[in-house]
Amino acid sequence: MELDPLLLSRLQFAFVVSFHAIFPVFTIGLASYLAVLNGLFYRTANPAWERLANFWARVFAVVFGMGVVSGIVMAFQFGTNWSNFSLAASNLLGPMLSYEVVTAFFLEAAFLGVLLFGRGKVPQGVHLFASIMVALGTFISAFWILVSNSWMQTPAGTELIDGRFHVTDWSEAIFTASFPYRFVHFVMASFLTGGFVVAGVSAWYLLIGRDVEANRKAFSMCLWMLLVLAPAQAWIGDEHGLNTLEHQPTKVAAMEGNWETQSRTPLLLFAWPDQQAQENHLEIGIPGLASLILTHDLDGEVPGVSAVPPEEQPPVWWVFWSFRVMVAMGLAMIVAALIGAWLRARGRLYESRGYLQFMRVMTIAPFLAVLAGWFVTEIGRAPWLVYGLMTQEEAVTPSLTGGMALFTLIGYVLVYAVVFYAGTLYLTRVVRQGMLPEPPHDDEVERPKRPLSAAHVPFEDAANQPGRS
Repeated sequence: MELDPLLLSRLQFAFVVSFHAIFPVFTIGLASYLAVLNGLFYRTANPAWERLANFWARVFAVVFGMGVVSGIVMAFQFGTNWSNFSLAASNLLGPMLSYEVVTAFFLEAAFLGVLLFGRGKVPQGVHLFASIMVALGTFISAFWILVSNSWMQTPAGTELIDGRFHVTDWSEAIFTASFPYRFVHFVMASFLTGGFVVAGVSAWYLLIGRDVEANRKAFSMCLWMLLVLAPAQAWIGDEHGLNTLEHQPTKVAAMEGNWETQSRTPLLLFAWPDQQAQENHLEIGIPGLASLILTHDLDGEVPGVSAVPPEEQPPVWWVFWSFRVMVAMGLAMIVAALIGAWLRARGRLYESRGYLQFMRVMTIAPFLAVLAGWFVTEIGRAPWLVYGLMTQEEAVTPSLTGGMALFTLIGYVLVYAVVFYAGTLYLTRVVRQGMLPEPPHDDEVERPKRPLSAAHVPFEDAANQPGRS
């Protein structure tokens, strides 16, 4: 059996990106939350805010480290598995990734140590400033990564000459048609991820009665935020979908499981797409609703997957079901936020054990939504790597063999399993310990007082000690 280096390279990159994506989407939201906590402590001097900030800083440290370690590998894969793409897009993506290092990594590196270890060692204002700078660095990093990805989805500002992309307009290459929607959608996803994780952990602490004052504050803050952002994310996602319909209609057709271009297109709640037959089996849908959502017109026309040749079609089954997982998780997050608002109005927010248990389970929902969203974005672009200009087959490294790709894929899986296990073990230990009070600093430690022995009495006082001559 001959191993396909293209398929294995796609699986390898999909695994690495999926593993990596769950960390930055959490740390971006958590970094902003830490900045808010430190700001509240600076303003009020309430030790509950300090305990929360210290606890979540420990979580942030390990998740941030795992994100950096897993992300570095992707840069190597561009050269090892996708060298043709690296050569073709180097004029654009080289500067983009360099800008991320210079503007984001350097900023985070300069202030991360102060954030994690500066409590009590630098003035509170300086510590707060460091936390704000780290949060800003995470946004800048997300900006450049999504600029690069958006260009690959909706390329602009470049010209393909002799197999290489040359930049003709930097502003168009950076601010592509899909970038604003992708950036806002991702940032909102980061806030939702951070909010649900903090709310879930706080809910568990409230169930076991640990540091009730601090965790009530954290739980309440997160639910207010989720009540606003969860519905807002649905609206932003709808706008993003309309933008995708304009620039990547085949991807939207795959998301809807719509094979033939038609009006009054049903919204399929369930179907089993058959790529070979170019049709669905076991369809259950709502007539006309897909047309209404996508075109805001019940009689609107929705493109079909079959409008393009089979070799230019994405894997419809994966795109179709990934999209439904993402939407289901989004709806669950909205429901969770609305139930919280209802319980708050009835004065039962902190006493409803069923809801607290539900919020513990909901901790995983934003991660599933993010992964499913990335599957829709990346698989839905297939077979293109640069949409409409370069296919994945054209981008793969010519000298790469299937054996090489399989060997490195197995290696990545094994190494990442160890990293994930170690990180999870540490995070579990941190959560079980909870919000411990900050230990006193060296200059604040009160030394125990005990009588001095004769050996420790100064010479001039020794002669006056009783029983001595």
